[in-house]
Amino acid sequence: MTALPTQPSPGEVREAIRRLSALPAEGPYVVSCYLKLEPRDKTRGKYLIKMKNRVKAVAAGLAGRPLERAEREAIVADLERVRGYLDDPGRLPRTHGLALFASGPRGVFEAFALPRVHRSRLAVEPTPLVRELVALDQEFGRLLVVACDRLGARFFEVTAFEITELTGLVAVESTRAGRFHGERQLKRGGGMAGAPGVMAGAAGEHNYHMRIRQEKHRHYAGVAERIFQLHSQHAYTGLVVAGVGVDAAALVPHLHTYLHDVLLGVVRLNPKQVTLAEVREAALALREERERAWERAHAEAVRDGVPTGWAVNGVEATIRALRRGQVRTLLADGQDGDPRIDDAVEEALHQRAQVDVLYDDRARRAVDHLAGLLRFRR
Repeated sequence: MTALPTQPSPGEVREAIRRLSALPAEGPYVVSCYLKLEPRDKTRGKYLIKMKNRVKAVAAGLAGRPLERAEREAIVADLERVRGYLDDPGRLPRTHGLALFASGPRGVFEAFALPRVHRSRLAVEPTPLVRELVALDQEFGRLLVVACDRLGARFFEVTAFEITELTGLVAVESTRAGRFHGERQLKRGGGMAGAPGVMAGAAGEHNYHMRIRQEKHRHYAGVAERIFQLHSQHAYTGLVVAGVGVDAAALVPHLHTYLHDVLLGVVRLNPKQVTLAEVREAALALREERERAWERAHAEAVRDGVPTGWAVNGVEATIRALRRGQVRTLLADGQDGDPRIDDAVEEALHQRAQVDVLYDDRARRAVDHLAGLLRFRR
């Protein structure tokens, strides 16, 4: 039995995917579980209630399948292992998804923390359902997070399964910030005879603050240049800028025009104290927010596209279009219920032509459980 940590490296994930994909179709069945872990799902153990219901439904469905008694007992044992793993909330990752694969007779038990899951589902098949893992690794790409202040910058690369800190940048010029402590000048007050004088700013105070401002701008320009160089080398799919207070977004005006197209947003993090986990969580949150906006836009496109023939809505119509290879974007309902939705998600991930799988619960009013945007008009 192999048990991966909940935050494996990309190399470990790809090796595990290779092992799972290499399992022969002839042999004991494998339990595949994808669990969507939104913040509301973790409240009061809602995720566990849903998972127990799925385990009961799948176990009850085994009676209608041509299985030997020993095979059925092995599958039930694997279902219980998956449920038992989820019983402990401490095993849940901080990410918004989890994938589990279990087969006692094959000596398999794999657990992966995922940045997102299309839809919670539980399946028992001769081979593990790893297509969503493969698609996630390919589609997620790389995010660049830059935590910057006037004294330096830290760079982080975030992938679907890992975060790595790159070489940082220190400001070449850094005058100590704070109040100017020159000798103050006595200035006559009001121009009236006999009026007492008042203390005014010291000579050179304006130049002092202007020097700090110029140093800051030169530093941010240097950071922006480094970001452009990194993006030219790796073609990041998203950029996140982080900083402290009102200066968090000070880097944005210095970014190259091309980088504004991949900028996901700005977050407030202290560059000197932030941890890798905090950086990763902030980056995934911004990426998810952007994806939700895309998903809502696609849901609206479905509503507008059905009358024109550029979209289909409903389970039956969408599955027919999917089987014909017409669907370019599949919007799957996040609710439990119709198992055909799970089959449609798996079919979309299996097709050679790129099919995006999306869903936003708040856009459910525009989607009847399953919908699709088409590659060409019906």
